[in-house]
Amino acid sequence: MRQAEAPPTGKWTGPSHAGVKSPEPIVLADPARRFATTAQRLDKLAAGHPMEAWLRFMAMLARAQHDVATTVAPAAVPDAASVARAVDARLPPLAADGHARDASWRAGLAALLDAIDHGELPPAARDAIGQLQRSDAPAIEKLADQFLRGALAHGDVAVAVYVAAALQVYFTGSAARLAAGDLRLLEERALCPCCGSPSVTGLITATGAIPGTRYLVCSLCSTAWNHVRAVCITCGGTRRLSLQGIEGDIGLVRAETCDDCHTYAKLLYQLHDTQVDAYADDLASLGLDILVAEAGYARHAPNPLLLMGDSEAAVE
Repeated sequence: MRQAEAPPTGKWTGPSHAGVKSPEPIVLADPARRFATTAQRLDKLAAGHPMEAWLRFMAMLARAQHDVATTVAPAAVPDAASVARAVDARLPPLAADGHARDASWRAGLAALLDAIDHGELPPAARDAIGQLQRSDAPAIEKLADQFLRGALAHGDVAVAVYVAAALQVYFTGSAARLAAGDLRLLEERALCPCCGSPSVTGLITATGAIPGTRYLVCSLCSTAWNHVRAVCITCGGTRRLSLQGIEGDIGLVRAETCDDCHTYAKLLYQLHDTQVDAYADDLASLGLDILVAEAGYARHAPNPLLLMGDSEAAVE
């Protein structure tokens, strides 16, 4: 490894003061674009990649997510008073571990499973889909609760990737129906102001009011929020940070490591490729995760679609 040093697409809102430039604090994702963009990027990154089969599977999954996001009616959002109370208390209004999910997310899961081309999957993956399709509502809700609380049983790893994908669509659609101007950054700045989940990656912008701004991108609801650079998002330390990359690459994806808490978080640099995608490029740079982990650092928070461990085995 080596050491070194346009905002996300969506509906940008925030304070605007004549003569003063400041980063927009929060951007809500556009569900009609979010998953299609990820799928297109995964298809591009998969070509010639050592994990090409797995990345193409993830692209297929993202296309199924797009189908659901654009055809299944999104859930109703909390009323304005509930949102205001949560914001005043510095709590996320769509808290992932406490939000009362609408049953529409299960309709989204069913539609997602139907949208996947089962003929392209190996028997183990088809069995996992069949298991979910035969499960009743309480069993599926239990899986969702376990996933959101980080308490999945080992035997559920094969089905959990589809549950996670459906929950991403549900929370992204729900968050997009809020007004970003009504939201506030949380006291715990590393957590999403919309649903309270950790980020999947950080994005360093190349355009916008202040190029070079860091936005964290939510792993669940796809919201992006501003976070100061050169600060560890795990412990808040500033003195023992380093940027690590793979020798010889262009520096598109880096790992910001902290020697105070021995964690790392990924950073994506739009300057090197304006088409970089927080979700696709994170999956395609799994090799960097392996190298940084071997150096003794733990990831700040896992990608939800990698929580299950050996995801690649399901599509080999």
